Amino acid sequence: MIRPMRLAAAGTAAVSLALVLSACGQTAAPQTPAAGGGSEGIGLLLPESTSSTRYDAFDKPLIEQTVTGLCTKCTVSYANAGGDAKVQKKQFDDLVAKGVKVILLDPVDAKLTAPWVDDANAKGVKVVAYDRLAQGKVAAYVSFDNQRTGQLQGQSLLDALGPKASSANVVMIDGAESDPNAGQFKTGAHLALDGKVKIAYEQSGEWKPDVATAKTNEAIQSLGKNGIQAVYAANDGMAAAVIEALKAAGIKNVPVGGQDASIDAVRRVLTGEQAYTIYKPYKPETDAAGTIAVQLAEGMDISTTATSSTDSGGLRIPSLLLTPIVVTKSRVEATVVAGGLYKAADICTQQYQDACAEAGVK
Repeated sequence: MIRPMRLAAAGTAAVSLALVLSACGQTAAPQTPAAGGGSEGIGLLLPESTSSTRYDAFDKPLIEQTVTGLCTKCTVSYANAGGDAKVQKKQFDDLVAKGVKVILLDPVDAKLTAPWVDDANAKGVKVVAYDRLAQGKVAAYVSFDNQRTGQLQGQSLLDALGPKASSANVVMIDGAESDPNAGQFKTGAHLALDGKVKIAYEQSGEWKPDVATAKTNEAIQSLGKNGIQAVYAANDGMAAAVIEALKAAGIKNVPVGGQDASIDAVRRVLTGEQAYTIYKPYKPETDAAGTIAVQLAEGMDISTTATSSTDSGGLRIPSLLLTPIVVTKSRVEATVVAGGLYKAADICTQQYQDACAEAGVK
């Protein structure tokens, strides 16, 4: 399990990234970026808006802040695909036509992106895969270590089961097969769980709570009310659906884990409804993405920032992979509160005040 000091280390890494370009004399106070391409145009394409508030609330403003803070000449052109890969393809083509130098791309469907990326490369536009690894010859990849995330999820489920693990039937509700991250989470989870529990049922929940509900009900029908001892859900949205489905079936005291540290999940962790979530601090990731985008736009060497590499179809992609953090009831204060994701007052509304007090969240 990662110790609380990991959070401080992540913050230090974020600060160091912000200093990478200071020698160029281009640091400036954050400003509102202009739309369009421009001589130092950077595009930002994010995948969803309706199913998650994360992208517009955190990723977009933080990336814009990093870019405009490091480069007074840089502008950011932003678009959100709303979960539609065809819409994202048009947004991508529009950015290339505008003449941006770099596109930060978090793909809706990574399997479709190779021809986009290759076409952009032919026109001198570099593509940075952000959060999800897009296919094609991307210039860099910035994300969290997704296999490690899955391992932490699996190990946290084992910790929640304790001595019951050896005889436990575990249900796995994985993420969407179109998302390469989901496959890496799944691989990591299996590394932790295989041989220590029985995986009695496993299906994709497609990142959709309604699908996760249907799959959980299917597992209940298949295994019976007493045949499920724990549930791995790949993210918090599906975990919430799983928990409600188990409640509706009269199934109690079954550890369910998720990922993303959404505020409702943190509250469920505090009340004991959810065993854990995974916190991936936004700022270190957005700082890295913004820094690499500026470095590429200005023709600089990115090796001081992208310090590792990731295999993608036989290509070695320069990468920066960050370490996620486990959040359990006893660690809410030391992780998401200390890290500034939420204030204690935001979490501890009247309904959750007793749970917060018991966990030392203040």
